[in-house]
Amino acid sequence: MGGKLDPHVTVYSFEKIQKAIAAGASERDPYGVPILKLEDVVEAQVELGLGPLHTVFDDKGFGYTSMFLDSAVAKWSLGGPYRKDGKEPWKLVEKLPVHYNIGHIAAAEGDTVSPDGKYVVALNKWSVDRFTPVGPLHPQNFQLVDISGEKMQLLYDMPIGLAEPHYAQMIKADKLKPFLVYPEVGWNAVKMAKDPNAAEPGRERVEVRTENGRRVVEIWMTAVRSHFYPERITIKKGDHVIWHITNIERARDASHAFALGGYNIHMSLEPGETGTVEFDADQSGVFTFYCTEFCSALHLEMVGYFLVEP
Repeated sequence: MGGKLDPHVTVYSFEKIQKAIAAGASERDPYGVPILKLEDVVEAQVELGLGPLHTVFDDKGFGYTSMFLDSAVAKWSLGGPYRKDGKEPWKLVEKLPVHYNIGHIAAAEGDTVSPDGKYVVALNKWSVDRFTPVGPLHPQNFQLVDISGEKMQLLYDMPIGLAEPHYAQMIKADKLKPFLVYPEVGWNAVKMAKDPNAAEPGRERVEVRTENGRRVVEIWMTAVRSHFYPERITIKKGDHVIWHITNIERARDASHAFALGGYNIHMSLEPGETGTVEFDADQSGVFTFYCTEFCSALHLEMVGYFLVEP
């Protein structure tokens, strides 16, 4: 555990914690919660420097801790069953300067029971002078560090145009088995099954019914390069709208999107996916809906009109 304002990382023994609980705590907080004595549960403390925050591990018995105030990654040796190379346990081995103000840190499977080693990524909050400035707002800086050898080696800086980087995972790519397109046209990505309301080519339609004294308009629409069908929908103000849209593409990366101006509605639809949106038509007028993904040379023609009569 990083001390943050304490220059040490503290290693707690789960076995000692269990024994201390079984023995019973002699102190309690104002709410009656038992307090275990620090000396009864600590395995070791390692002094690393200023601002130790988060720790990840490699496959060789070393921990890597982000040092916020030092702007560094600290490598230190573990003890117990993790120290099999004869090196002194619970000791600072090396510190690598990073740029700048590191917060979180990620290692290849570095917080699992079987770390992969090889690489660490420093998720730095500031970049300052690492990249060509384009104005007062600077990117954050992710730095790739090689930890495979005796000494850590900085390999690469990557600007990240987001707010404070916060936590990350790094896993082996061969563990990922993603869909490249969804298994069936009409796939519901939440239920991981074909959606019973998926629109099908040739069966697109608009149905109107009354529920509890109110008009409900249900739409089944398909999207394909470069057309929405139906492309013109007319309803009445006050109608409740249920809109199903299916991307019927089977080509990899042929994503479409659906944006309805004036109603603050937007969906991304990957190949084969069905999405549904519900809303009340509380504004009258003519509203454009269009694809916000550049899907083909005729992208600008992938547009339709939603007419809401007063």
